[in-house]
Amino acid sequence: MRGAFALIGLVLLAFPAMAQEGVVADLSQSRVGITATFDGSEILVFGAVKDAKSEAPLGVIISVSGPAEPIMVRKKARKAGVWVNSEAVKVAAAPSFYHVVTTHPLEDMLTPAQDARYALSIPKAIRAGAENTAEFTEALIRIREESGLYAVHTGEVTLKENTLFRAHIALPANLTEGSYLTRIFLTRDGRVVARQATTIHVSKVGLERWIYALAHERPFIYGVLSLAIAIAAGWGASAIFRYIKG
Repeated sequence: MRGAFALIGLVLLAFPAMAQEGVVADLSQSRVGITATFDGSEILVFGAVKDAKSEAPLGVIISVSGPAEPIMVRKKARKAGVWVNSEAVKVAAAPSFYHVVTTHPLEDMLTPAQDARYALSIPKAIRAGAENTAEFTEALIRIREESGLYAVHTGEVTLKENTLFRAHIALPANLTEGSYLTRIFLTRDGRVVARQATTIHVSKVGLERWIYALAHERPFIYGVLSLAIAIAAGWGASAIFRYIKG
């Protein structure tokens, strides 16, 4: 009898998990190589919704976040006819790249509490780390939006029959090396009902990787080689000029 009750308990515990809504997603590529001719890349995110039984409208949010880094934000002021740095605030951590694509406006898909929990909007993705940084954080967001590093694209996720979804994420040429966290969220009634995460690895490859490693791991050798190349280039240019002149 005790064994029967234990079995029933296990079934009851397993049933909600079996009925729970979920998401299965993948990327067209998980690695991006930066070369001398790299001018950006595009990642296709695609997937499907599991056990979509709710009648509430379904939304999909996809975010791609680059390596977070502390950054000093400075405010300039005009003094004596010259623009100088008047104030500076250190932002504790800001993604080097942050793009969000959605099926609907982000504010219609998430409650403020859910946004704060999952840090999906651009302001929530930044950790200010100090008081009175709102003005500096807004300036940082504005600068990175203008350079294409931060963006929210509404309506860029295609959702078919509340089951299949796909979206394209454009990665610009000025990427920072590192791991780019890709998160996929399903939402209903302003709440996240399922999520999945994966990673895109961005790194220099080929000659660019060798030069980068040499500069950071063997700076003396890198300096000597740079000097030798500069001398050789100068001598070659001088020889060509003398040949043309003669």
